Amino acid sequence: MSFPIFALMLVVFGFTTGEFVVAGILPDVASGLGVSVPDAGLLVTAYALGMIVGGPVVTVLTARLPRKPLMAGLVTASVLANGASAVAPGHAVLLATRFGAGLVVATFFALAIATAAAMAPQGRQASAVARVTVGLNLGIVLGAPMGTVVGQHLGWRATFAALAAVIAVALLLLLRFVPDLPAVAAGPVRDELRVFGNRDVWLAITLTAVGNVGVMTVFSYLAPLLTEVGGYAAGAVPALLLVYGAGAVLGNFLGGWLADRALLPSLVWLLGALACVLALAWFAGGSRVSAALLTFAVGSLAFAVIPGMQTRVLATAVGAPTLAVAVNASGFQLAAAFAGWLGGRLIGGPGVRSIYLAGAALTVAGLGVACAILVRERRARSSPMRHSLH
Repeated sequence: MSFPIFALMLVVFGFTTGEFVVAGILPDVASGLGVSVPDAGLLVTAYALGMIVGGPVVTVLTARLPRKPLMAGLVTASVLANGASAVAPGHAVLLATRFGAGLVVATFFALAIATAAAMAPQGRQASAVARVTVGLNLGIVLGAPMGTVVGQHLGWRATFAALAAVIAVALLLLLRFVPDLPAVAAGPVRDELRVFGNRDVWLAITLTAVGNVGVMTVFSYLAPLLTEVGGYAAGAVPALLLVYGAGAVLGNFLGGWLADRALLPSLVWLLGALACVLALAWFAGGSRVSAALLTFAVGSLAFAVIPGMQTRVLATAVGAPTLAVAVNASGFQLAAAFAGWLGGRLIGGPGVRSIYLAGAALTVAGLGVACAILVRERRARSSPMRHSLH
């Protein structure tokens, strides 16, 4: 992995850790600030809302700024927001700092994806995207547990301080190694917004949201699935999360390699395989061996689809790729929020095991979107006149 890609990946790692680590230190935060655990849980919502709002708004407002200074400014803002979280005097201030930290995430992620693709040789864009998005994997399976351990031993404020320090190191690497590419836009804002008049862009964003909501529902409730369905003790869950993470890292690189060779066909096959594995987990996830193997397979396929989905958004949004990827990231957050709600309803209704089956059904819906895009693409290629209209 090159130094520029590593710098971008490290920032993504820090941002992803910031999103997921709060769940591990909620009791400590609640106790430290004298609030209930549900009130402390609003910190997760605040960060997600920051990402959802910041995706389109911050990206539009900053689209004509030079790219490297813009990325450095966004990362600096994150360092300051996380530092402020570490010294927040109360719950309201901490909510505000988490919202502020989330505001810059989607825009930076979009810039990182676009920059990685721009630096990559022709035909290797998806692989470059995969190397950046591995920061997502590592943030979930390594960053969040490590941050939790720091919080348990040194206090929850130390978690946010350590997070600020890691992102600050990533900032120094970004300033040293990432090239200064042209601004992502030069024209009026309305020219940027015209990209959303393209049906292919909306289909690509829809594919990300619908294609991921099923597996996000499973991941959100992976702990009870492993204990209540798989038969594991609660103490085994961290090790199984590492199994999921190992599959995620492998799948991420495999997905990038496949997408570089056949983007849409690979997404169709990967989503089909993911739906089958989730259905198999519903049917055969009741033994420890099968639960462990299926956890690895779900992690692999869940992250194998991400490079291709991001690359598809870049390919369709030629006029404003960064804005489209930022909105795509916001859409992913909405899907994650819906996944959390849906899983809770399923546990209260048909039971925890049904989450696997619901995840499979939702993934089939994503597969349908991928198939529709593939058919549309092939029809466009077979008709030059139709292709020119889109």
